[in-house]
Amino acid sequence: MSTKNISLSEDAYEKLKKLKDEGESFSDVVRKISENYSNITKFSGAFPEIAEVKDRLEKERKEFSTRDF
Repeated sequence: MSTKNISLSEDAYEKLKKLKDEGESFSDVVRKISENYSNITKFSGAFPEIAEVKDRLEKERKEFSTRDF
């Protein structure tokens, strides 16, 4: 397997390092992140009605008033 060198900012390196489990390489972490991202993007757009629900909730929150009990 060939390797490539990449540059990361210090903060990006620290974030990647925090995701790294014992015995795991940085390549393993990048693979894990990219697989998870790929799985998430498969569902993007799968539920277009979510935007409608979000809009309705925001509208109802603005119109909501408390009641005296």
